[in-house]
Amino acid sequence: MLAELRIVDLGVIGEAALELSPGFTAVTGETGAGKTMIVTGLGLLAGAKADPALVRTGASRALVEGRWQLGPAGLASVAELGAEPEDADLLTARQVSANRSRLTVGGAQIPLAIGQPLMGEWVTVHGQAEQLRLGTADKQREVLDAYAGPDLADLLARYRESFETRRKSAAELLGLTTQSQARLRELALLQFGLDEITHADPQPAEDVQLAAEARRLQSADDLRLAVQAALAALVGAEDGYSDAPEALGLISAARRALDAATRADPDLAGLTTELAGVGALVADVASQLAGYAAGLDADPARLEWIAGRRAELQGLTRKYGPTVDEVRAYAVQAATRVSDLAGADDRIEELTTRLAQQDAAVRTAAEELTRRRVAAAERLSHEVAGELAALAMPRSRLFFSISPLEEPGPQGADQIALLFTANPGSAPGPLARMASGGELSRVRLALEVVLARQRADQGDTRRTFVFDEVDAGVGGAVALEIGRRLARLADQAQVIVVTHLAQVAAFADRHFMVTKADDGQVTTSGVRLVRDDDRVAVLATMMGGLESSESAMAHARELLDSVKGEAPRAVRGAAS
Repeated sequence: MLAELRIVDLGVIGEAALELSPGFTAVTGETGAGKTMIVTGLGLLAGAKADPALVRTGASRALVEGRWQLGPAGLASVAELGAEPEDADLLTARQVSANRSRLTVGGAQIPLAIGQPLMGEWVTVHGQAEQLRLGTADKQREVLDAYAGPDLADLLARYRESFETRRKSAAELLGLTTQSQARLRELALLQFGLDEITHADPQPAEDVQLAAEARRLQSADDLRLAVQAALAALVGAEDGYSDAPEALGLISAARRALDAATRADPDLAGLTTELAGVGALVADVASQLAGYAAGLDADPARLEWIAGRRAELQGLTRKYGPTVDEVRAYAVQAATRVSDLAGADDRIEELTTRLAQQDAAVRTAAEELTRRRVAAAERLSHEVAGELAALAMPRSRLFFSISPLEEPGPQGADQIALLFTANPGSAPGPLARMASGGELSRVRLALEVVLARQRADQGDTRRTFVFDEVDAGVGGAVALEIGRRLARLADQAQVIVVTHLAQVAAFADRHFMVTKADDGQVTTSGVRLVRDDDRVAVLATMMGGLESSESAMAHARELLDSVKGEAPRAVRGAAS
């Protein structure tokens, strides 16, 4: 329930605050005073689209704040969004400026896409735009499904799950079947590459190893000369005729000299031992160089084979990767992809079987949805007929036409249309085309009364209804009946009505009046609670009389007394 509404700089309203209560609240005021801004403000709180033109002239922003009293379920839902209620109260705010709009719930800023359905659980705003929406197929289906109750809602949720599962399977199957030629071309290309790589059988890092061997073979003569020069320096020339000193001989001479000296100084023995190790190391290096030289061969045949092998590997690296290792990695990936593509036919067969089963499940759920909707449509039409009769439309009838769609959709397999006729002799037609503005307002009210009664039977009495223009085009006894119906709706929910008819306002438990002041430049509006004689005067003025006229005041008192004399309601007399 909305406990308080505060509006700042919205339209012609400079600042206004309404302390609300359960039951029926009426908002009245002269034309242009800004009473419709009350509905606009509530719509903004409910997530309606913001128009910067709503900001009051001279102000930088408009602000609408609401204080809600929620039950445990409502508090739990907002807590999940990071909102922080104050005890059982929740503060919400909508700020509108020239270049942005912001919604906060319990101090947490949330996107409108999330806030709109959340607030829609608490408040329903019925203005002219909402009446136009009643003419759309989606809204008509929503009305019928809401009346059918939670059992249908659960069934619809299961149907949507089955429908979405079936949609995904159908999309995958369509992709596999329509892309079969592309799949075969990709499979052939991948298989050709795999065959080419398998035939070449590249080994890890083979391209790097062959390149190193080729450089060695191509430089065999230069390498041989270098090794021979090193051997000569270490152990002497092979022919033994060179007089050049060699390292191993010099080390041996040094060792012999120290051997003789150790007899005079034993401390030199350690150095002698180290020279022996150096000589052994030089000999070992010389031995390795000799072995390297013995195995060094130009081998033109080997060099030619390496050139051919490198050319073969380069053919692979041009196509499948810059190195042999990356070619091998590509082969692993290609083999996996080939396996997937080759298994597509099996997947198509599996999906075809699964899709047939899913089609049957969707069809069964859709048929059950249709059955329940048809039954609910008959009951709803009957109940609405009783409400329309009470609203001075006894010959009017509202029908739900339920026909099959060509293909099931996310909401079922039903095409739902709301048909209306004002006279039994007239063929029913689409509600938006057949009903006048006044008739459409009363149809909307009749539906809401029935739906509210249905929700009350299910234990839901928390919703707030806001009506604007619900009494458009009516007056007299019809207006009284509209007020009476709104009062009955207020037994099950909080009802806020913007009205210009005293016959409707008289039924309210609380009555607010929007007043207008003009300083010669800017018109501003405020809101005040009226009661007792003040309320009698306001009603007298609304009925076209002068508030100082005794006859007008008497007429207003008589209207209030007649309303009080009716059967008492659950909430009555808070401000009458």
